[in-house]
Order: sequence, then C-alpha cells, then structure tokens
Amino acid sequence: MIADFSSRKVQEDGIIKEKNGFFFLLPFKIRPECSIFMKTISPDSRTFPKNRHAMKYAILSDIHANLEALETVLARCHELGVDSYLSLGDIVGYNANPHECLEIMRSLPVAAFVKGNHDEYASNGDTVMAGFNPHAKSAVLWTQETLSDEEHVFLASLPYKMQVRGTPFTAVHASLDSPADWGYIFDVHQAMDNFSYQYTQICFCGHSHVPIAYCKKMLARPGELPVDELKLWASKPDEEGMMFHSDEADEIVLPVQPGCKYLINVGSVGQPRNRDPRASFAVYDDEQRTITRYRLPYDIAGTQEKIRAAGLPECLATRLEHGL
Repeated sequence: MIADFSSRKVQEDGIIKEKNGFFFLLPFKIRPECSIFMKTISPDSRTFPKNRHAMKYAILSDIHANLEALETVLARCHELGVDSYLSLGDIVGYNANPHECLEIMRSLPVAAFVKGNHDEYASNGDTVMAGFNPHAKSAVLWTQETLSDEEHVFLASLPYKMQVRGTPFTAVHASLDSPADWGYIFDVHQAMDNFSYQYTQICFCGHSHVPIAYCKKMLARPGELPVDELKLWASKPDEEGMMFHSDEADEIVLPVQPGCKYLINVGSVGQPRNRDPRASFAVYDDEQRTITRYRLPYDIAGTQEKIRAAGLPECLATRLEHGL
C-alpha cells in the first residue's frame, strides 16, 4: 500500500561516528560496472554451503519489481560474500520488472521466502484490493496480467511468516501478531505486540519501506518500557554532524548483544519511503554477530523510464528520486 511516510527522516551521512553500539562508516562510491547482469543460477548451485560454521545472510524486502535496484544490491552481496538470502515479501508491485525480479530471486540460495501484500493481490485474482490507492491498484492489475500462471502459483503459495531453520531469526513481511492483516510497526507499543509472538532472538520485517529497529531488553528498570527504539538504525537527518549524500553508499553496523531480542525493519530495496532514495537492505554475519544495513545508489532514471514505458502511473516514477 502507498502511505505517506514523509515525516520519517533519514540520517545524513559522511562522518565516522560511534554511538550506542552503532558505527557510521565513511561512504564509498559505487562504480558503474558493479551493476552486474544477474545470470540464472543452475538448480544444483542453489544448495547451501556445507561444512561451514560462518554464514552471511542478506535480508531483502520490498523489491517491488525494481530490477536496477535489485541488481545493484546483489552485486554488493556478491562482493560481501553473502551465502544465503531472506526475502521478506513484495517482490512485485509498483515497478516494471516483476518477472525478472522473481526469476532472479528464485535462482538464489534463499533460506526463506515470505509473502507481502502486493504478492498476495498480484496472485489471488482480487480486483477490488480494499485499502489500496488507485496508483497501487493500477500497478497490481498490470502485474496480474504480466506474470505467468506458474508465477501466480508461486506467489500464492508463500507463507506469511517463517522461522528460519538453523538460524536465530524469523522472517515476516508485516508483523508477527497479525501477519495477514498487513499492519505497520512504527512505535514501541506496536513492537511490543510483535515481541509477544517472537520466539527467536531476531525478527526481520519490511512492509513500511522505512528502516526502523527495536530491542527488547532482558531486564528493565521500574517504570521503564522493556523495549527501546534503536534510533540510529534509521539514520535520521536531525542527528548532529551527519551529511546526506544520495550518490554515495554507506553502511551502519549493529552488534547483536546476548540476552536481547531484536525487531529489525531493513527498509526497501525498490521503493524507499524515508526520504532516502538509495536501495536499503541488511546483512547478518553469524560469525561477527552483527547486522549491517547498506544503502546503495542505483540507476533510478532507468527504472523510471521503464515505469513510463509500461504505462504505469507517473507518480510511481517520480517518487523514486525523492525516496517517498
């Protein structure tokens, strides 16, 4: 669903900074040649690495048929040595490459696929789509006609949530307390509802297209809530000393502390809504016990051109450059 999250700002970048366990690193430039063409991987190569104790998992959400953003993200994942992927839903919708994005994601070693609301409406034949605005509805109707029957079946078969075997995390698109109702998590009270249904140390979610993180402490002082928002995960622009550069890539590192539970929204690959147009995703490193959020510039103009060529609403193209 399209919602106005413009009040949620993003942190400006550019200064090395350490605060509350977060490390802000110097931005680095993405070279044009890094946006690689993703080849389909043979089924035999999709098996997970064997006899390995250290794993890196890339967590991707809300790709929304944005091929240029997805290719940029996967190029960075290749550089990082990512072993496996989590897909948090909404691979399709809004943008003009649903088939290509589905094909690429299904070719990867994905430990968990979960369903998003656009995935559901694109695959269940619903033409009413209560709650969707006309632009989102128009994109879903176009996607319904574009996808193959087999792709409809695949999207319809996805679960709403999944506890990922052999890992400390759960994957969900919206929230664990009511995953099929497509509710949003934007404050500590909503996060507390989610934690009541969270049986793993970490839960990764998406849906809002706005990166936000919460930590549930093992013990809280009298009068304190047991859940804190980890504000620096969102990198809000009113933080002192930070500069925002949408043409540069950067990263934020969150150490995972024993005895704490985490609820992490990784932001959106294909349609960010936090006034930062860069593609956002995260990588969990089980050896370092860290979750790192990456923000990457990509070829927005190329995505916009495809949206217009497909006859999709103009606002879906213009919003990408503003991160709305």
